[in-house]
Amino acid sequence: MMALAGAAALQEAEKDNETEAIIQEEEHRVDKRSTSCPSQWTEYNGRCFLYVPRTLTWAQAEKNCLSKGANLASIHGTREYNQIKRIISDRTHRSPETWIGGSDSQEEGVWLWSDGTPFAFSYWCRGEPNNYGNQHCIQMNFGGNNCWDDFQCDARRSSVCAKKI
Repeated sequence: MMALAGAAALQEAEKDNETEAIIQEEEHRVDKRSTSCPSQWTEYNGRCFLYVPRTLTWAQAEKNCLSKGANLASIHGTREYNQIKRIISDRTHRSPETWIGGSDSQEEGVWLWSDGTPFAFSYWCRGEPNNYGNQHCIQMNFGGNNCWDDFQCDARRSSVCAKKI
């Protein structure tokens, strides 16, 4: 009789453990959903990125990103830059010149990110930035090396938005 009672208690404990595991798994899924990126956005390194194919001026692109709770993308390292290039390439199957969030429109040569993060990484093309023709905004995927170029902010380009998770 005791053996049967012990077996029943063991079965009950196993059921409780299974139920607890299911609840924890469900909570993990809910947590993951609540911290992941919205549909069409790509998560990388604690931020969500969105390629916007519609061509806009730099200011229009920033305003569009702001409407999504984001800014034009700031870039903080080579791996992040390569990830953003990959996001664009996956969507377009090419490498179009694309706005990111860098600008020196407030003071020539003082580059700032529109999201306020430090401008500590750059991937300028050779001879850039050159401010040729009053260029104050950064486009990426310029030239054969897909590097950065300062360009006239009123030109129309696709863009990349970024926001923290």
